[in-house]
Amino acid sequence: MVPDDGIDLVRVLFPDLLGIPRGKEVPARLLPELAERGLSFCRGVYYTSARGQNIPAPAALGAGLPDVVARPLLDTVTPLPWASGTAWCLAEVTEPGGPPAVEDPRAALRRVLTRFTAEGLSPVLGPELEFFLLEPVDGGFRRYGPGLGDIYTTGRKGDPRGLLPHFLRGLTGMGLDILGGNHEFGSGQFEINLGHAPALAAADACFGFKFGVRELAAAHGLHATFMGKPFNDDGGSGFHLHLSIVDGEGRNLFDDPEGEHGLSALARHAVAGILAHAPALTALLAPTVNAYRRLQPDTLAPFLIDWGLDNRCALVRVPPERGDGARLEVRLGDAAANPYLGAAAVLAAAHLGIEGELAPGEPLAGYGYDPVRSGALPGDLGSALDALAADTALTEVLGAGLVEAFTAVKRFEVAEFARYVTDWEFREYAHHL
Repeated sequence: MVPDDGIDLVRVLFPDLLGIPRGKEVPARLLPELAERGLSFCRGVYYTSARGQNIPAPAALGAGLPDVVARPLLDTVTPLPWASGTAWCLAEVTEPGGPPAVEDPRAALRRVLTRFTAEGLSPVLGPELEFFLLEPVDGGFRRYGPGLGDIYTTGRKGDPRGLLPHFLRGLTGMGLDILGGNHEFGSGQFEINLGHAPALAAADACFGFKFGVRELAAAHGLHATFMGKPFNDDGGSGFHLHLSIVDGEGRNLFDDPEGEHGLSALARHAVAGILAHAPALTALLAPTVNAYRRLQPDTLAPFLIDWGLDNRCALVRVPPERGDGARLEVRLGDAAANPYLGAAAVLAAAHLGIEGELAPGEPLAGYGYDPVRSGALPGDLGSALDALAADTALTEVLGAGLVEAFTAVKRFEVAEFARYVTDWEFREYAHHL
């Protein structure tokens, strides 16, 4: 849509490789023109660390930091209910006068989806995202509403300022399909559920959701973090993806009453593809050094490469619903993951499984953290990046240029962390050694 008279500013946003919203606020009257000619941005925006460091890469510094062009998508313009006279919209990022930028995560997901649409298949995703609300204090942060045991609660017991309803209304007002929310496992941790949608729309919703949550938190003097494991003494935050595939008439192709466990061969192939490429997927779904603090035994986060029937210990859980509700839940994702890259990676792996007619093996029964039963996921970001580099089939589907760009950014992160002296090291060694 083109904004109404009441909207005079539009935030034009696109994700970088980390999933951070980048963009510009522009006068609404210029939007139709900008949709044609675009907004120029330095390509270095894709090669910038979370803390703003320039990452040496041939495509950025090595090429003189050339431009990319972001074109607003007019059909995504939606008012921001907490910012008077302001709307937001997504942008697609291209080379100047050319094809999609190789680094654009949204374009990567679109490329993967063409493999499904060519076969008359339409993936549907239902994202679940967890986050912590933090209160600024003494130059740092403390958990909002600290208190143990407020799991799956609503109201002021775990939310003393009654903020969750404001979040639900604000996110709904910005055009998101919000199904509900609650206080989660950790102190100050919340989960808000988004509706199932075609894969690209679901990833768009995730991107908008994370942007909206941070904005709403800031409006209330708080900070929202999607960091996977911000605290040693508390649980982590996940990004779970529910996946199904429908045909051109909307029929769920994962359901088969005659199939093993009520699942179709297509569903079992998709599970097998995700398991076969799980080590490489870990780099994209657990894309920070911190993420591997969460992927540990006995955490309700996956640790092994396995699948199970309604088993939350497994990497791929098959919920008990069948019929229109038949789906897979991929539980590997860290909440800090870029939703476009996470969705693209899961769908690429599922498609490779379908294409190769892979079989998933027997489902996990019971306890899911016994390494005798299944192979373990990579234990750190460097190992996950090695697995991604070795998985040429997945790289081909995602796009070699995109994987190269992502890997350059993440290798920089690993190298920076290797040089950093942590608080743990100082406490452990300084007094005694």
